[in-house]
Amino acid sequence: MAMTPEELQILQRIENQLKNMPFYVVEYIRSKKRAGLSADTLLQYLYRYHHFFQWLLRENLTESSDVASIPYSVLAELRKQDVELYIEFLQEESIPHEKESVKRRGNAVITLSVNALKSLFNYLTRETENEEGESYFYRNVMSKIVLHTKKETASRRAQKISSVILNEHEINDFLQFVELEYEATLQSALARQRFNRDKERDLAVLSLFLGSGIRLGEMARILVKKINLKKQLIDIKRKGDKEDTVRVMDQAAQHLKAYLDIRDSRYMDSKEVPFLFVTLYGGTARPLSRRAIENLVTKYTAAFAQGEGMSPHKLRHSFAADFIRNGGNIVLLRDQLGHSNIETTALYTNLSKKDGERVLTLMEKNRKKKE
Repeated sequence: MAMTPEELQILQRIENQLKNMPFYVVEYIRSKKRAGLSADTLLQYLYRYHHFFQWLLRENLTESSDVASIPYSVLAELRKQDVELYIEFLQEESIPHEKESVKRRGNAVITLSVNALKSLFNYLTRETENEEGESYFYRNVMSKIVLHTKKETASRRAQKISSVILNEHEINDFLQFVELEYEATLQSALARQRFNRDKERDLAVLSLFLGSGIRLGEMARILVKKINLKKQLIDIKRKGDKEDTVRVMDQAAQHLKAYLDIRDSRYMDSKEVPFLFVTLYGGTARPLSRRAIENLVTKYTAAFAQGEGMSPHKLRHSFAADFIRNGGNIVLLRDQLGHSNIETTALYTNLSKKDGERVLTLMEKNRKKKE
């Protein structure tokens, strides 16, 4: 299976992290990698484990001299109070930051840390096997840890999303802006030259986000040979390397065709690159990285809005909201977005506040007719 330079880099970082980890963490990573857990997730988990083990050393909860030598017996003997103290430390630790003198860790990182530890403890107490055929230990202190996150209704979360997405009219206006007006906003001849070199590629990226709803990682990993423009289908890799086929809108297919028509002539040696989206580096074609795609989206949306840019995930939200507005049901949308849980997809049925207002207005009119 072809891997992007970014994916190869992530795998190398994982191997570098494992050099300083206890053997049971190495076993855990190898096991979860075989099970299909994404390399991105595994790397983030390793960062969280390193932080946790360093805390154990600082708090003298182990007699070990370094992270790699911490035995799993230390984890087996941890008390609930110890883990709660660590979570407090995560919440209160000051993190160096360029713009702010003091920065606190966000709730998302704290949740990630706890979930990473829960996954490791579940593995150690359920899936491992020592010489006697028993798990390394059975007392799972992390099973007693519950994070109390702020609850929101689906409607409230949907309203937050709908405030930062493109509506049905803005989607087409945005793509036309990039195609016809964006160049006029550029000040330098070099910027205009680069824009015209990459115009078809960038339009294909933006149009594909808005015409299929795929994720950033899925976009970066599309292979040229997996595109069927005639049927408007693309084979992609979902989370966990699951293979899927996604349908794209006609406008996105047209932008893709325009890009493919100039790809080999404009990006030298691009025939040697299996990935769809490429850039020029040192005069030769290389896969367009996820970071580059993200920056591309932010740049164009910021110019369109004349303010703050949007993320690729917001373009995915924009597609999903438009899908529901035009009569799509959540089962079809679930399959299109690649959600494993339909409850996540159901969020989009609450996205349009205007739709809700229209329903209430219609109800009001109908009630008055009966008076």
